Amino acid sequence: MVERVLEQHKAISQVLSSDRKSRHLLPSWQDTEILEAIYKSLHPLTEFTDALSSEKYVSVSFVKPVLHLFTSSILKVNDDDPELTNTIKTKILTYLEEKYKDPETQDLLNLASALDPRFKLRYTSEDRVAPIQARLMSEMAASLSMEQGPSDGGTADRAEDDAPSTSKKKKTLGSFFKITERARPTHPPQQALATELQSYLQCADLDSEENPLDWWREHQRVYPRLSKLAKKYLGIPATSAPSERVFSTGGNIVTCLRSSLKPESVDRLVFLAKNL
Repeated sequence: MVERVLEQHKAISQVLSSDRKSRHLLPSWQDTEILEAIYKSLHPLTEFTDALSSEKYVSVSFVKPVLHLFTSSILKVNDDDPELTNTIKTKILTYLEEKYKDPETQDLLNLASALDPRFKLRYTSEDRVAPIQARLMSEMAASLSMEQGPSDGGTADRAEDDAPSTSKKKKTLGSFFKITERARPTHPPQQALATELQSYLQCADLDSEENPLDWWREHQRVYPRLSKLAKKYLGIPATSAPSERVFSTGGNIVTCLRSSLKPESVDRLVFLAKNL
C-alpha cells in the first residue's frame, strides 16, 4: 500500500487539488518523507517473508543466515539514511533478537543450519560450535542404538543366508575377493560417528540455490546417521504460515452446509486439497 501511494503520488495530488473540499488532504512533503522512510525500511523484508512462509522447500535452515544478513547489511544502521529509517531498523532488530533469544530456539536453528549442506556451521557462533557438534553426536549415537536393537536379532536371517542353495552357481573371479560382513574390519561406534560428522563438515558446500533434500537423498549412504537427522530437522517449517493455510483449507471445506462431515472425511479432503 505504501509503495502504491508513492508510485501514484502525483496522480493523488492532482485529484485532491482539483476539489476544494479535499485540498486539505493533500500529502505534505513531511508526509512523503515519512512514507519513503517506512518503505525503505520494510520493503526489503517482503521477499524474505514470502520465502520463509513457503512450504515447497526447506525454510527452517534459512532463519539463522537470514538473521545474520539482516544484522550485517539489510537492517544495518546507515548514516546516510533518515533518522526515522534507522529508528525503524533498530526496532525491527530489537524485536527479532527478543523473539529468537531463547537458548532452545537458538539450538534448534543452529542444528537445522548445521544439517543443511549449504550452510553447515557457517552462521553458528564460535562458542556454540562445540555444543552443536556434541548434540549431533549424541543424536547420531541414539539413532545407532535404536537401529542395532536386540543383540540376537537377525539370527534366523543369517542362518537362511548360510544355508546352501539347491542350484549350484558357478563362482566368479570377484567372489574370491569378496569380504563378508563378519570379516569386514569394524571401528568403534563413537569413532565411526565422529568420522561421519567430520567428513560431512569438511565436504564442499552445496550451492545456495540447490535443494538440500536432494543432496541428502544422494548422500544418505555416505552419511546414514546424519541423513536421518536431516529428515528430522529440515522438515520443520520456519513460520506458522503453512499450518494456517491448512486451517484455512479446512474452513473452506467444513462449511455450514457440510457440518456433518466425519473427521476422517475432513482429513482426506484436506489432504486432497493440499496435494492435488
